[in-house]
Amino acid sequence: MKPFVLIAARPEDSVAQAERESVLDFTGLDEADLLWVRVDREPFPDLGAEDLSGIILGGSPFTVSEPEETKSAVERTAEAEIFRVLDRVIAEDIPFLGACYGIGTLGTHQGARIDHTYGEPLGAVEVTLTDAGREDPLVREAGLSDTFLGLVGHKEAVHTLPPHATALASSPTAPVQMFRVGTRQYATQFHPELDVPSIIERARAYRDNGYFSPDQMEEIFSALEPLTVDEPRRLLRAFATLFAR
Repeated sequence: MKPFVLIAARPEDSVAQAERESVLDFTGLDEADLLWVRVDREPFPDLGAEDLSGIILGGSPFTVSEPEETKSAVERTAEAEIFRVLDRVIAEDIPFLGACYGIGTLGTHQGARIDHTYGEPLGAVEVTLTDAGREDPLVREAGLSDTFLGLVGHKEAVHTLPPHATALASSPTAPVQMFRVGTRQYATQFHPELDVPSIIERARAYRDNGYFSPDQMEEIFSALEPLTVDEPRRLLRAFATLFAR
């Protein structure tokens, strides 16, 4: 099988490694079938459609819509590298699934308006499929319910999609929770790479990054712990199943 690639844009080693382990678990891929590229510290290799089954972009503490002058050198490097990859993804029709940071990067690359209007605090929200979402091949392969719980926690989100993009899911707090461009390039605002224990672990690592008030952290965790959020992860297994070659 041609490998999938997981792009990581997380400077923190432990968080990046945990994300890789979650993606391996939820896709069902063997380690040999998932290349790992950390674009905050290395360029993406010269791989194209003939070399890959698909590309997965994980989350990140970076935000695309920040003013350029406020971004660190590492953030600017990672963002430029991802946009370079997306140029090739679109040109060669490479299957792509971006989680959270992916909606900002793919959205910006494709002309969406990304801003802080629909940022969502850490928590779980009801995500509802659109009519197009219910008919989408990846969503159908994943067997998602018309409405399901998704884990969120983000400062920026899609405000407006460009005309050529298709909205696949929404929530009461963010009108675009998932969209598609091209034939098989996807992004989600919710986290398909996380379950409740892993989002709590990640939140502890990012407690001071502005996703929530640190003094409310344990209260937020207490609200999350009883929840079962098991549908979004199916997108990763479906992506691996649908596009493996």
